[in-house]
Amino acid sequence: MQNILLACAVIFCFVFTGFSIAVELFLLAVLFFLAGGGIMGYGIKINKQRSA
Repeated sequence: MQNILLACAVIFCFVFTGFSIAVELFLLAVLFFLAGGGIMGYGIKINKQRSA
């Protein structure tokens, strides 16, 4: 369940990045892009810990 929520959060971050670029709020786009990357990295870290 946790993996699904993390995946949804990453997708929403990148969708909001696209919307932010469309309305020319570039600082907000950078924030959403970095947040999506951070959440994705956290999910990868969790998966590596579970498999080890």
